[in-house]
Amino acid sequence: MKLIVGLGNPGLKYAGNRHNIGFMALDRIAEDHGFGPWKSKFQGVISEGRFGSDKVVLLKPETFMNNSGQSVGKAMRFYKLDPQDVIVLHDEIDLAPGKVRVKSGGGHAGHNGLRSMHAHIGDTYQRVRLGVGHPGHKDRVPGYVLHDFAKADQDWLEDVLRGLSDGAAHLAAGDSGKFMNAVALRVNPPRSSTSGKGDSAPDAKATPAKTTPEPDADTSEPRSALQRLVDRFR
Repeated sequence: MKLIVGLGNPGLKYAGNRHNIGFMALDRIAEDHGFGPWKSKFQGVISEGRFGSDKVVLLKPETFMNNSGQSVGKAMRFYKLDPQDVIVLHDEIDLAPGKVRVKSGGGHAGHNGLRSMHAHIGDTYQRVRLGVGHPGHKDRVPGYVLHDFAKADQDWLEDVLRGLSDGAAHLAAGDSGKFMNAVALRVNPPRSSTSGKGDSAPDAKATPAKTTPEPDADTSEPRSALQRLVDRFR
């Protein structure tokens, strides 16, 4: 069993914030894969479902970001899980918008949600870092992450959320390679190899047609002047 956690802040006021991309990801996964309705539990809300025969619980802590670990710790103890069974999806200002990275262990890099996770369950859980970009100066970070995504962000954000949902089963199964491939197919789809010039474009590989002499072309051996004169009076 896997516990997949999305970090964010509860309430409509924060719903569209960059800080809430983890919540957004879980909402998309639950909807696309037919998970059960959200219900209150563990100081958060959970949705239960399966990828094949494997049970998965989605958890959105409602303790506010800075105390996310409280909710996750309660869920872990209830389901008797180890930190390695927990996958956390969160915003990452040190990655460009639309970039996604998978990481196990390591520091919290000043992210208050991860700081709380470290305090309550340790640092050996897996995390999916969802790039939202950096405002340019550390003093602007709090206001930046607690602000809604801009309209210009909506296209890449939609692609990322769809990719996360496409790859969710691979993520839960521990196959980060296939998960990242699923995300990449949405964020950076392969380009068509066709020329795009339509049917009128010449085929460079076509074999040139063989030419034949025109019907009135003279291909016989040279004739004498007397023979040509005789031909004129035939």
